[in-house]
Amino acid sequence: MSMTHPQADLWKADLADGGGLKELTTLNLGPTHPATHGIFQNVLTLDGEIIVDTEQTIGYIHRAFEKICERRPFYQITTLTDRMNYCSAPINNMGWHMAVEKLLGVELPKRVEYMRVIIMELSRITDHIICNTIIGQDAGATTPFLYYYQFRERIYEVYEEICGARLTTNMGRIGGFERNFTDLAWQRIRAILKDLPAALDEFDKLLVRNRVFMDRTINCGPFPLDRALAYGFTGPNLRACGLDYDVRVADPYSSYEDFDFAIPVGQSGDVFDRFTVRQEEMRQSIAIIRQALDKLDKIPDKATYRADVPDWVLPPKEEVYNDMEALIWHFKMVMGEVEVPVGEVYHCVEGGNGELGFYIVSDGGRTPFRVHLRRPCFIYYQAYPEIIKGGMLSDAILTMSSMNVIAGELDA
Repeated sequence: MSMTHPQADLWKADLADGGGLKELTTLNLGPTHPATHGIFQNVLTLDGEIIVDTEQTIGYIHRAFEKICERRPFYQITTLTDRMNYCSAPINNMGWHMAVEKLLGVELPKRVEYMRVIIMELSRITDHIICNTIIGQDAGATTPFLYYYQFRERIYEVYEEICGARLTTNMGRIGGFERNFTDLAWQRIRAILKDLPAALDEFDKLLVRNRVFMDRTINCGPFPLDRALAYGFTGPNLRACGLDYDVRVADPYSSYEDFDFAIPVGQSGDVFDRFTVRQEEMRQSIAIIRQALDKLDKIPDKATYRADVPDWVLPPKEEVYNDMEALIWHFKMVMGEVEVPVGEVYHCVEGGNGELGFYIVSDGGRTPFRVHLRRPCFIYYQAYPEIIKGGMLSDAILTMSSMNVIAGELDA
């Protein structure tokens, strides 16, 4: 990749003239430095503040999730998925449930699918809020971070109302949800939709036309489309390079084909493009949620929150606590005593960072025979050294922020 920073050109010219590199410095960027936003390490070789070479080290929080999944019944795996990209945990939960439902041949009612869409789009918003406010923070703008995070908290209050958890949600169940959404949950969702668009506009005014922010992000960490495709980029990082690939459109799931939304793209794949793509994606998520609410209003049945698959839907808690048959059935499902068909499936969803895939091989046993998790962070972080070489040390921090590398998803 060509070096774009003026100082990098001077360094190349000095090397070509035979001056050589008079002094190089080795710097450990991570694993414990707060600027890395996660526990991973980059060993940088610097000429002044220009990055000459870099080597990455991952695996500091590798937890062997795939092998743990192969030792757990299907119902007990959900809690592992939301500890991958914990910035948008419900998308991970729903993706896993959809993969299992594909294996089981379960079809969901439209109402349940629309409810899932609402939760997944709220999760996308929280993921992008975290990424974009941190980009602003790393560019020196603290105000947007402090102001905009309130909406992340408000969405977490929706999660809490639905499932009792905020960060690692364990939300939903195979076949739908554990319970119907409460009136308070719907009220909070509608209140967020009312207030968030104006806050997004204010966020834009604070940063998008801010000269300091523009100078720090435009042409910082650019990446050409052909290299992004070669690495297997998906999600906002690929769309920032100019390709409108989105799993929700390319391979619709959960009735996404029923929704009308745009796919924002960038041009140069730099930090500014990644930022603006995520900003627009949040607006599109708001539009999708509004459409989903309208569609739900037209469905007369307001009580359905799961598919009619008694073999895989956990009985209500009040029945488990008071009825012996329900208690036994609950135990059998959670402990993996329900028959699972032999098969091999792959299902992917559009996660906060791109294509999040679940590959399952079942031999009919109580646990999956094989599980593989396609984690977007693991794929695009491999390109990080190529992106930052020739740039400045300060640009490496912003580039990492804009790629939204989540250590839990990277190592899994």
